[in-house]
Amino acid sequence: MNKQQIIEQIKKKKSFLCVGLDPDMDKIPAHLHEEEDPIYEFNTRIIDATAPYCVAYKPNTAFYEAYGLSGVSSLEKTIKYIKTNYPDHFLIADAKRGDIGNTSTMYARAFFNRLHADAITVAPYMGSDSVKPFLAFENKWAIVLGLTSNEGSHDFQQQLSNGRELYLNVIETCAKWGNSSNMMFVVGATKAAMFSEIRKLIPDHFLLVPGVGAQGGSLQEVCKHGMNKDVGLLVNSSRGIIFASNGTDFDTRAAMEAKLLAEEMAAILAGA
Repeated sequence: MNKQQIIEQIKKKKSFLCVGLDPDMDKIPAHLHEEEDPIYEFNTRIIDATAPYCVAYKPNTAFYEAYGLSGVSSLEKTIKYIKTNYPDHFLIADAKRGDIGNTSTMYARAFFNRLHADAITVAPYMGSDSVKPFLAFENKWAIVLGLTSNEGSHDFQQQLSNGRELYLNVIETCAKWGNSSNMMFVVGATKAAMFSEIRKLIPDHFLLVPGVGAQGGSLQEVCKHGMNKDVGLLVNSSRGIIFASNGTDFDTRAAMEAKLLAEEMAAILAGA
């Protein structure tokens, strides 16, 4: 999926919501445990319920890999379901891969050619050869970890390097390896005040923004400091939507939460 297609979907839906598909068997409603593939059944119900309100889905691969081959099978089936039934939705594999060049190439083939994801999250710690291989695939995206929403981001990302925070050096350097049509950056919603400085470095790139909802990030603050002329944001909510209920109404409640966020986004866009 190319950049213009993402922008068109945002304009059409008046939403820039990304729904994180992070299934946890301990939280999936008990009645689904009787299904042959509880994770897949849970995901498809969530997807059908939330598709009208979002433009992207982001399965975190750890929540599938934890269940071995059956979990990986659930992931493959989930991605195929989205691609078949909702082909206009952007599909992000939240895998946080990144290694030496030939290994990164294999990761890219796995997620782009085998699973048919549109994008993959990438850890840039090992430098250019951990990022560049993901940029060699047409209409595919590397989403580089920039400034994350977790508390531990202070350990490295916000330490000074050459007179400024390391995450700014990382973003500025990585941006030179790609462009705004094949690279995005992860910037956590809990760091909203720092978006303005980031936008000075990458005014045209899309930002994947986790941390709204359960982690306490403010959508209003994110948009105030991070929005650009194309919106330039994919704001993710996972637990706040998919686990809004653990009863038989879980999909209905998920739809309600997604709709509330989408309506807030539409109001922000109307006033932009």
